[in-house]
Amino acid sequence: MARTLVYKILEDHLVEGDLAAGEPIGIRIDQTLTQDITGTMAMMEYEAMGAPPPATDLSVNYVDHNMMQLGVENADDHEFLRTFSAAHGMVFSKPGNGICHQVHLERFSAAGKTLLGADSHTPMCGGAGMIAIGAGGLDVACAIGGMPFHLTCPKVLGVRLAGRLRPFAGAKDVILKLLSLLSTKGNVGWMVEYTGPGAGTLSAPQRATITNMGAELGVTSSVFASDQVTRRFLAWQGREDAWRPLKADRGAAYDRTIEIDLARVEPMVACPHSPGNVRTVRQIAGLTVNQVCIGSCTNSSLRDLLTVAAMLRGRRARPEVGLVVAPGSRQVLRTIARTGALEDLIAAGARIDEAACGFCIGAAQAPRTGAVSVRTSNRNFEGRSGTKSAQVYLTSPETAVACALTGRLTDPRDLGIPCPEVRGPRRLVIDDSMILAPSAAPAEVEVFRGPNLVGPPPLEALPDRLAGPVALAVGDKITTDHIMPAGKLTIYRSNVPKYAEYVFCRVDGRFASRCAETRDAGKANFIVGGESYGQGSSREHAALCPRFLGVRAVIAKSIERIHHANLVNFGILPLVFADTADAESVGQGDELDLADLRTAVAERDTVTVRNVTRGAEFETRLNLSPRQRKILLAGGVLNLAGADAKG
Repeated sequence: MARTLVYKILEDHLVEGDLAAGEPIGIRIDQTLTQDITGTMAMMEYEAMGAPPPATDLSVNYVDHNMMQLGVENADDHEFLRTFSAAHGMVFSKPGNGICHQVHLERFSAAGKTLLGADSHTPMCGGAGMIAIGAGGLDVACAIGGMPFHLTCPKVLGVRLAGRLRPFAGAKDVILKLLSLLSTKGNVGWMVEYTGPGAGTLSAPQRATITNMGAELGVTSSVFASDQVTRRFLAWQGREDAWRPLKADRGAAYDRTIEIDLARVEPMVACPHSPGNVRTVRQIAGLTVNQVCIGSCTNSSLRDLLTVAAMLRGRRARPEVGLVVAPGSRQVLRTIARTGALEDLIAAGARIDEAACGFCIGAAQAPRTGAVSVRTSNRNFEGRSGTKSAQVYLTSPETAVACALTGRLTDPRDLGIPCPEVRGPRRLVIDDSMILAPSAAPAEVEVFRGPNLVGPPPLEALPDRLAGPVALAVGDKITTDHIMPAGKLTIYRSNVPKYAEYVFCRVDGRFASRCAETRDAGKANFIVGGESYGQGSSREHAALCPRFLGVRAVIAKSIERIHHANLVNFGILPLVFADTADAESVGQGDELDLADLRTAVAERDTVTVRNVTRGAEFETRLNLSPRQRKILLAGGVLNLAGADAKG
């Protein structure tokens, strides 16, 4: 039978289950990555499992998120990750070396391999022919220890690309076009495979932009074939040995197919406050722009910044516009410095940020009150920029430059300037000196542990009955940024008791204290949500911290893939309303009663919830694999791993 590329790679790595869409499977993981927000807890979880020697071909701990060292917390965690990596057979990418996804694409991507990352934008390496998947840190810790990664065998969406992009249309516009067609919800359980003659016209960095932001669709991963384009990119990186040709079989059948003519793609923009709120730039052109930020893992490649520099050469950003440019890696920064592009950026009035996530996660460059900020990053959730009142618009680098030059939302085709033809240097200066190999004498390494480093809390097994109040009732599209804000609060990512004080703080300032009171009284807390609960980041703290506060079930109309897995991993029941209309009849403060739970979780697909306050009952569904049932009964993955070790 002719196979898709997705199924070819999955079959090569299958260790559990059958490759049939919708069935639970387990796959072998070749590579892992973590970053400093997710990595410290993941490493402590790995340690709690006994820290066996890594079973992966490669595991890399990056520092790229929390770079500002205004106190000891970030510096301490960076040193913990450096010394832990040295002592436990892992590679460490130092602060300043670049954003994990950009660096991994440049230095470690390998066609046909699997990559599991504790960051939702890990699928970026699908641009180099990998099956790359974002997951919670605990899943990554398990993979490092040699356990399979468990997922639902996906349906495959074939996106057939035809034609060639026209001047000033970019890869970002392609993925925004797809988001306009599919939206950010309803795509759980799918992988995207890009095919067709148009795919061959896109460079590897362009492909990586598209697969990176495929995370906003809610799909498990996205992938391009590994072809001569991939080969040239890897050869340019001095790693041609990581290439092999890979593509779908002729006649491979897809569960759904969409065709996009690249020649018809025009500059697009995602409007506040969702990456799925897409318009063409010309539809809303003229809006006054206060800030422009170019960078993030999605659009910080050498190709992107050479294009930006060429458009800015001999021109200046409007004086009332704050222009920020952040390279994706040290390699990109050194190259634009050598080619003179960095001088063009500085002369145009740009502030040059370090090679890090920065503004994308609200860890730098928060806009002024009420500002309109145009950014090349991947998410524009309300408040994510660090300024709740800001309006964030997502565009390509080309459109971002047009906005900086005019002070208004502008289609770059309307600038009246030629579109630059960008070619990178024939040779790169390859310098991996900030990528540290593990110690040759690991027993001699003393792992540094700062006072803010607190291990994962103990979690009790699932009781047969849970009763307590609805601590919070929320609507649709609640993101992990709503649940567990990033930005400056992530200095507490290694300290669950402290970080838990801020759960839902931007939604309800009393949520954490209210939950703690209920927990200390011996009762459970429940959260009720709408569609696409938990979309966005992979951060497992959005499950771990609520569990610390005594949240034992989330009841929603639908729950996004990574967050669903994280809830299970920490022993929180992920329940979905059997009848979505029932969601409207449950309010904050209602007392709920869930009985006969252990039998329900072990044997059934439904749980009956009794609303004591309103004298009513409603049914919820459990969408669980056999393994997930065992995890929930044990109270979490770490408990199950401990039980398996003893058994």
